Amino acid sequence: MSSATPTPTSVRRLPVVGALRLGRPSDVWFKPALSVVAAVAPPSLLLVALGRLDVAAFTMAGSLCALYAHHRPYAARAKVLAWVVLGMLGGLAVALVTASLTRNAVVLVTVGALLAAVQKAVCDATRVGPPAHVILTFVSSATLFVPQTLGQVPGHLALAAGAGAWAWLVGMAPAPLRPHGPERRATAQALYAAAAYAETARGGEGSAGARSAAYAAVHAAWQTLLPARNRPSTTRRALERLVVRAEVALAAPADTDPALLRAWADAVRGSGRVPRTGDPRRDDAGPRGRDGGGCSEGDGLRRDDGSLRRDELVGVAAERAVAPRPLWSRLGPLAPLAVRTALGCALAGHVSLALGADRPYWALVTAASLYQANLTLTWSRAVQRVVGNLVGVLIFAAVTPVARLGPLALVLCILACNFGAEALISRNYWLGSVCVTPLALLVTELPGYQPTGELVTDRVVDTLVGALVGFAAALAVTDRRAGRRVERALTAVDRARERAARLTADPAATPAALEAARRGLAAAVVDLRATADAAAGEWWQRALPQERVVLAEQAAHRTLAATVRRQGLLPDPGTTSTQTHTEDTSP
Repeated sequence: MSSATPTPTSVRRLPVVGALRLGRPSDVWFKPALSVVAAVAPPSLLLVALGRLDVAAFTMAGSLCALYAHHRPYAARAKVLAWVVLGMLGGLAVALVTASLTRNAVVLVTVGALLAAVQKAVCDATRVGPPAHVILTFVSSATLFVPQTLGQVPGHLALAAGAGAWAWLVGMAPAPLRPHGPERRATAQALYAAAAYAETARGGEGSAGARSAAYAAVHAAWQTLLPARNRPSTTRRALERLVVRAEVALAAPADTDPALLRAWADAVRGSGRVPRTGDPRRDDAGPRGRDGGGCSEGDGLRRDDGSLRRDELVGVAAERAVAPRPLWSRLGPLAPLAVRTALGCALAGHVSLALGADRPYWALVTAASLYQANLTLTWSRAVQRVVGNLVGVLIFAAVTPVARLGPLALVLCILACNFGAEALISRNYWLGSVCVTPLALLVTELPGYQPTGELVTDRVVDTLVGALVGFAAALAVTDRRAGRRVERALTAVDRARERAARLTADPAATPAALEAARRGLAAAVVDLRATADAAAGEWWQRALPQERVVLAEQAAHRTLAATVRRQGLLPDPGTTSTQTHTEDTSP
């Protein structure tokens, strides 16, 4: 490992245009977009029929839970959605009780800021998102400023709980039709990313970025597949074997056929049978991948002689046996973010109050939405939020005449904004905010219409206050421990690499030990890259050991390649079988 002196951090250029650049839409953008419409529409339309649209904000709080967990397998999704609904109800209950006990705006803003900090920390620690804590913070903060009595609290919570239960059903509805849809998508993304890296590695241009993206995609696929700890289905095991092939491609891109990986990915994305992957240690395995033949949920896991190829998945079983890290250990590194959120939201809300705002929670929620993994990303989110909100208030002014045609028209406009926000936000946050802003303004009109000019002015002022004050709080609360987390990640990679190298050199090493060591090293490399990227975007800290990070990654990738060859998943360099295998398994 190099002991070179870390290079000092260069002067930072704050991105503006780059922060607004549009990306590709998510592959499943339509799922949250359709789900939120399906979750919001029935309760809202029922209230329209009953003439009680004044309480629609409470049902909408529960309905918005349908935005969560679309990337998770259905067994895990059921638990996550249930916890999201409970978390939403918990924040809502605190807000309702507080609002019924006091009308002191300073107290209300302070409670809202503390709730936002707790929601931010818990959502980041449990990786609940997108949309993470922002929806929960919007619900609890807005409710703090709705006049309440203690007697009304149970009824309003019941409305939210009923809509939350409906949102849970909406989120789980696709399970009978495509029970392994999330796992298939994650596996396909891993295969596509591995194919892209194999091509860039051969060309020699941009391979480092493609490699990091590919390892992250493979790691995400394992995070989707591994939660099935008890007797995973045969389809899931077939998908695991495909992710193993993606891992092999990352370790030895020169021996990889990108076209074959993409063919597998295309087949997995569909609803047909999971394709055969073949066994790279057998010369007669190639035609099965070549002819494009699929496999049923059982026959794709067997050799021609019928014996199970368990050695490729023993590491998966070993990893399933490892208990997840306790929540408290994951909350510790998030302390600076939680403090930023609490301070920034409180200051933003209080400044808004000082300026005479009637809805200081708009400034509070704006500040809460800014805080990302580091200051550079927080700045980008501030730019996106301001631009999106300013455009959004213009759209609100344009649609207001239509929304005020009647209660049904108002609900339909809200549904359109919900759909548009989820359809566009994956391309860039500011584009989604263009629809989120009129949505938030329309929700304020559910109890009754209000002057358009006043709403627009208040929203613009609160957006600017929330962005400026919130970012100032982020500058004041620095994350001094970012460098230490990089050092710990480097140590973890070194240890994992040494273990993998030791087992690779040991002729008596078992397949389970080799597979577990390889998987552990790959996960450590992904964590190192994520930690280094997050720390690199943090300001006011000592220079980071960038050269050590790069050297550690390179050494780890060499060890991964050696481990793959030791397992027999690829032939040794220089043998003629490499070329034969590539030719035999190409589509």
